[in-house]
Amino acid sequence: MEIIKPGTKIPFTRYRYIAAIISTVINLGVLIYLFTYGANLGVDFSGGTMVHVRFQQDVSIPQIRQALATVGLGDSVIQDFGEGGAHEFLVRLERESAELGSLSEQIRSALTNQFGAGQFEIRRIEAVGPKVGKDLRQRGTLSVIFSTVMMGLYIWVRFGTSFGARLGLLFGLGAVIAVVHDVLVSVGALLLAQYEFDLTVIAALLTIVGFSVNDTVIICDRIRENLRKRRREGLETVVNNSINECLSRTILTTGTALMVLLALFLLGGAVIRPFAFTLLVGFSSGVYSTIFIASPIILLWEKSRTR
Repeated sequence: MEIIKPGTKIPFTRYRYIAAIISTVINLGVLIYLFTYGANLGVDFSGGTMVHVRFQQDVSIPQIRQALATVGLGDSVIQDFGEGGAHEFLVRLERESAELGSLSEQIRSALTNQFGAGQFEIRRIEAVGPKVGKDLRQRGTLSVIFSTVMMGLYIWVRFGTSFGARLGLLFGLGAVIAVVHDVLVSVGALLLAQYEFDLTVIAALLTIVGFSVNDTVIICDRIRENLRKRRREGLETVVNNSINECLSRTILTTGTALMVLLALFLLGGAVIRPFAFTLLVGFSSGVYSTIFIASPIILLWEKSRTR
C-alpha cells in the first residue's frame, strides 16, 4: 500500500532552515522553562506519599482536606484525578510513611468519619523516600542521555564504514539532534499539559528515542543506497528523493502506532494517560525531525567538501 505515489518530489530540504529556526526556538523555550520553574515531579522522583481515593458521590477538595486534618499528616496537596465526574482524587503528602498499612487505616478512618463507610475506596498508596526519589530522578535522566549518545555512536559506526568517518559522523549527529529535539518537544508538551514526571514518563521517553532513531536509520539507509546508484546527482537531490521514497512507509508505520496510542490515551484510564500522551507527541515529532532535521544535516558534508 502506497499513500504517496512513486515519483513524488516534495522539496523537503528547501524548508530546512525554517524548520531549524522553529525547532531551536521551541527547544530553547523548553530548556528555559525547565531551568527556571522546573518540572512537575511525581512521587517517584520527589519523594513522599501518594494516596489515590475514589468516592461514590460528589465531594469537594475542601471537604477531603477537612477530613484528613484530623489525622495530622502535615502539609498535603489534593487534586482531581481522572475524567470529570469520576470522583477520584490524589492526596500527596510531603513525608513518606514507613508503614503503609498504618497510614491506610488512618486515612480510611478519617474519611469514614467524614463521609461514612462504603462511600469511598482507597485504590492505591505509593510511598518513596526522598533519597530514593533523588536517585531515581538522576538515573532516569542519565538513562535518556546515555541512550541518545549510544544511538548516535551506533549510526556513526554503521554508516562510517561505508562512506568514511566524516559522513558517518554527520549521520550520527543528525540522529542525535533529532532525538534530542523529540525528547524536548515531548517534555514541553508534558509541561503544557501539566502532567507529572514519573517512571512511566521516563519509559515513554526511552521508547521515543528508539522509535525516532529507527525512522532516521531507514531514511539514512535509503540515502546511502541512492548515493551509490546516483553518483551524478547532487547530495541535496539524493537526500530529498530518499525522503520522498520513504514517505509512504513513514506515514504508515507512524500512523498505525498513533492510532493505537490514541485509543490508549482515550480509553486507557488516567494512570496510563501521561505515558500514552508522551508517546503521541514524541512519535509525531519523530516524523518531523527525521525529515526536516536529521536528514538535512547530511548536507553539511557537501558544503564542507565544496569549501
